[in-house]
Amino acid sequence: MQSLKTALNIFLTKSGLEKGVKQEKAVLTWKEAVGETIAEQAVAEKAEHGVLFVRVSSPTWRQELQLKKTEILNQVNSLAGFRAIKDIKFL
Repeated sequence: MQSLKTALNIFLTKSGLEKGVKQEKAVLTWKEAVGETIAEQAVAEKAEHGVLFVRVSSPTWRQELQLKKTEILNQVNSLAGFRAIKDIKFL
């Protein structure tokens, strides 16, 4: 008998839902990926088609995060388990 985790992983892979679940994991782990200070100023709202949409508190924060985008993208994907997110849009 296989474990529930294994069965769920097989189901998600076969049904084509695995990518969407990994993208959603990027939203859920946003605070861990960027840290408390940034998470207070920028909130991950959703992930669609490989793009993570993040609501930012001000244009200054948007610019700052844009400069760190590659670093943030790598950290988010590291926590999601694979390259689930290809781009981040700061709103």
